[in-house]
Amino acid sequence: MWRQQTRNLCSVPSGRSLTAKKWDALVIGGGHNGLTAAAYLARSGLSVAVLERRHVIGGAAVTEELVPGYKFSRCSYLQSLLRPALIKELELKRHGLKMLKRSPSSFTPCLDGRYLLLGPDKELNYSEISKFSKRDAEAYPRYENQLENFCKFMDPLLDSSPPETLQGISSFNGRMKSKLQKSVFWAHCLRRALVLGQKEMVDFMDLLLSPASMVLNNWFENDVLKATLATDAVIGTTGSPNTPGSGYVLLHHVMGETDGERGIWSYVQGGMGSVSLAISRAAKEAGATIVTEAEVSELMIEDPGRVCGVLLADGTQVRSSVVLSNATPYRTFMEFVPKNVLPDDFLHAIKNSDYSSATTKINLAVNKLPQFHCCKLGNPDAGPQHMGTIHIGSETMEEIASGCQDAVNGIPSRRPIIEMTIPSVLDKTISPPGKHVINLFVQYTPYKPSDGSWEDSAYRKSFAERCFTLIEEHAPGFISSIIDYDMLTPPDLEREIGLTGGNIFHGAMGLDSLFLMRPVKGWSNYRTPVRGLYLCGSGAHAGGGVMGAPGCNAAHVVIQDIKNSQ
Repeated sequence: MWRQQTRNLCSVPSGRSLTAKKWDALVIGGGHNGLTAAAYLARSGLSVAVLERRHVIGGAAVTEELVPGYKFSRCSYLQSLLRPALIKELELKRHGLKMLKRSPSSFTPCLDGRYLLLGPDKELNYSEISKFSKRDAEAYPRYENQLENFCKFMDPLLDSSPPETLQGISSFNGRMKSKLQKSVFWAHCLRRALVLGQKEMVDFMDLLLSPASMVLNNWFENDVLKATLATDAVIGTTGSPNTPGSGYVLLHHVMGETDGERGIWSYVQGGMGSVSLAISRAAKEAGATIVTEAEVSELMIEDPGRVCGVLLADGTQVRSSVVLSNATPYRTFMEFVPKNVLPDDFLHAIKNSDYSSATTKINLAVNKLPQFHCCKLGNPDAGPQHMGTIHIGSETMEEIASGCQDAVNGIPSRRPIIEMTIPSVLDKTISPPGKHVINLFVQYTPYKPSDGSWEDSAYRKSFAERCFTLIEEHAPGFISSIIDYDMLTPPDLEREIGLTGGNIFHGAMGLDSLFLMRPVKGWSNYRTPVRGLYLCGSGAHAGGGVMGAPGCNAAHVVIQDIKNSQ
């Protein structure tokens, strides 16, 4: 079973092993960012212990065998954003990371019998889009090229700590060094802006501030193409394509890469937990200790406002002068930090940050592949339509907006927006021969629906069947193929994975919650008002997704702070 495999790969020392010494650093949470931070800290020579609440490491990047023989990527399900430098420096391929490229990468079936395939093959894209619009087929390469240029402009921002005003620096040399570092950072930004050019910079600002619908309407005329691309702008959010600022999330279409190929999203052999396992192997090889079923209940704080360790739920005290939290900002500051330690204005900002979610993840074990009536192939084997992300319920941007409005009104979408993936088409290690694993990323599902409760099994079943029925419209026979399934609604994601509000990004990714504003204004550089306490999860810069940048950047800040204190 997956649980047993994970235990064997992660040492689980006794409580005495944790308390036998004072650690150089502790990491709360064994998600991929926490493991990344631990790996870099251990490589610098520090003694590090990772404390994971669950029985399995990985956080949201986890593989679990909930149905015998079927291994689900229970939360995150695709890889592209993991930083290339991290993959290289931690030698993740040597540690077992194997990525499976998808081509085509996108399939949108239409109820009228048409369909749209998209992917890395430019000739395929032109041919497919031309079925709907010759004009759009000619514009699409220019659209992708522009997004790629914007991503290249942003890349250095992801891999560095924001140029935050440093609190607590009293020495003249410290203040001058901070000013110099910020000057260098902004000079690099200005240089990249000059290379990009004024017209492109104006277009970039337009993309950042505009609704995705406006951006896509300016580029294209066909509804199916626009809706397919618009799903990138709303993934994991509570907004619609008409939400101002949603254009920024379109960059995720090309932001990541696989083996140096920009915009290629891949499956990971063994499921997304293999990403976390590879990072954990790198961390362990460097000397880090990883402990599962070690739930942190509270941070230990000594006067005057400095962290001195953590208290586990079983009463064990683990000592360290440095603690990195891979938990959400809300859990870190509202639940782990004792009362009367943090400034009121900081607590107020954390408490009022946006942790809302409208996301539900359904993982299925099925006995055959779905047969989409629009393809008319009648072949039980995998075809191009099964390789990538299958967009269900989003033939127009208006359909997406309507689904979003349902959630705004307090009810789950009457016609949910579904992104279906079938990783077992390429990964033969996660299901029995001839059988398959299907992931459904579903929107929009409010945390507290007004017409029922996610705690009600009948209500849960009704919504799951609503999703399955929608798929059945496109692929007759789908419902009869289901062997079993697992469903995680926003409250489930909060309870099981620790995601406040069920938000998969540890907090909204709007323009008011990015870069110097993440997690809150004045504290974007991974440091916190508690000396020795750092954030290293997706609630910090550079945000959500299986990226590893927050963990890597936070570790480098910690290493520099330790050097400066010596």
